[in-house]
Formats: sequence, C-alpha cells, structure tokens
Amino acid sequence: MLRLIAATILCVATQAARADDTEPAWRASALAMVPAGYVTGTAYRTEGSTGTLAVYPASSNDPKTPASVFAARQALVVTLTPDATRAVSAELKPRSAPDPDNDDTDFAKLHADLAARRATLPDGTEPCDLGAWSIDKDPDGLNVRAEPSAKARVLGTLPPPYRLKLGGAENTPDGGWLTEFRIIGFKDGWFLIEGAKPPGKDYEDDKRYPRSAPKPYAGRGWVASNKVGASYANGATRMGGLFQAPFVDAKWMPAQRELGGPIDTDGGPKRIFACSGLWGLVESQDGVRGWWRSLCSNQVTNCS
Repeated sequence: MLRLIAATILCVATQAARADDTEPAWRASALAMVPAGYVTGTAYRTEGSTGTLAVYPASSNDPKTPASVFAARQALVVTLTPDATRAVSAELKPRSAPDPDNDDTDFAKLHADLAARRATLPDGTEPCDLGAWSIDKDPDGLNVRAEPSAKARVLGTLPPPYRLKLGGAENTPDGGWLTEFRIIGFKDGWFLIEGAKPPGKDYEDDKRYPRSAPKPYAGRGWVASNKVGASYANGATRMGGLFQAPFVDAKWMPAQRELGGPIDTDGGPKRIFACSGLWGLVESQDGVRGWWRSLCSNQVTNCS
C-alpha cells in the first residue's frame, strides 16, 4: 500500500497534464489504418517520421473477455509524411517495455509483485489487489465458495448489512454496515477474496462492539462478482471517466456519478465485473463500462 501511495504522488501531476495534451496532427489520418477489432487510445510518441498509437482489443472492457494488465501489448507504429502531419502506412507491433512517457513505469513494480503471486493462486486466476464489500442483502449472508462456481462447496458466509444499535452512540449508516474484504483474484465472473472483517467493527467503539455481532468467514474463497461493491479510490489516473482497457493510454470515456457530475473518489460504481492487478472493470452509474485503477472499501470517508 505504501508503494501505491508513492506511485500515486509521483504520477498524479503527470496525469493531470496529459489530460490536457493536444493529440498530434497525424493521429486523425492514422485512425483509418487501425485494424478491425481494436480501439485506439493515445498517440503517445512522435519521433521524426514515425508515430506510435496505443491500441487495445475491442473486447478489453467486455465482462466476458476482460483485458489483463499482465498480458503482452501491441501498438500501431505509423509511418508519417516528412513533416509528420499525416499517416502514410501503419503496422501492429509488440510493445516491449513500459512506456516512460506515462505512469506505466511507476506502477510496473507493483504489478510485477502481483504477477509473482500468481503461483500462490488457483490455476487460471487473475491476480488483483482491491478493497471491496458485500452488497448481498440475503438474511442468510453471501456464500463464500471453495471454487468459482455456484455448485462449489460453501466454506462460510459474509453477513448482510448489519444495523448496530448502541442506544444512539452508534455510527451505523442508514443501510447498515457492509462486510469488507480484499479481492486478490478473479476468474470467470467470480472474485477470490480473503480477510473479511466483522461489519462496522473498524468504525464503531471497539469496547462497545457487541460480541454477538455477526462474524464473517475470513479465509480465502470465491464470491460472485454481482454481489460485490466498492468505492472509487485515487489510482492516480485521469478523473471523470473510465478507460477502455486497464492502461492509462487506452481510450478514455467520460462517466457520471449517481447524483450527477464526473466520477471521482466520492461514490462508487454501479457494478464491478472483473479485476486485473490494481484495476477494476466497472460500470458507472450512468452505464459506461470501463476500467478504473484502485477501488477501496472505506465506508466513512472517500479514498482520495
């Protein structure tokens, strides 16, 4: 977490500046050369008569085929006219390293550490690191399962919203305290979680928190993604919208909060579909589907 904070401080100013960058003149003519099945992002480099355009598969923000921040990437390398104002030809080529012109380098170590954990996760699990909570209101609680399947064995449950009563001394929100946990992986519409906490215990007077309060299953297990919520946290990316892929040079799409206004660290998404590394694939309150870097589970204040 400390490394995430440091990376945030390092690159937030860069992201603010990049949000206002003017696209190079050649980008418009290069769009016609983008292969079918790809979506264009930022034109992030112009060197002499060569331009480079970020492109990502069109399926990157599809919940059925979410992109991976750990996967190999490609870029559209564009041959330009001598005055570098128009595209002449273009070719998809691999991107061999993090791009020094954006914050890929700042976050590369964080994602490398997560990638190294893949061996400790069940086969086929995408490593993630996000805060979240259960939104399931079933009185019996949310089932935590041994495998990412509705038919898998139930290991335990996460309590529904808990309305604590301490004679007026409680801090309980109107909807009750939600059960928080860490998301450490994703597979086939299911989140692998661990570390669930008793609902509201971190926010109430510890000495008065009831011993009879519901106790969640705190071990590792799988929960359905449609039963999970969170708040937007400050991931040092451009505020006000979502990215088409889990990279800061992917196409950026404006999105709105529940009560209007561009999304920021106040509030959270309508849905969380998937995750990859420090990114979550979400749907905003106004129906935009894309990637946001960093989600948190603080129920008292924002995660700025």
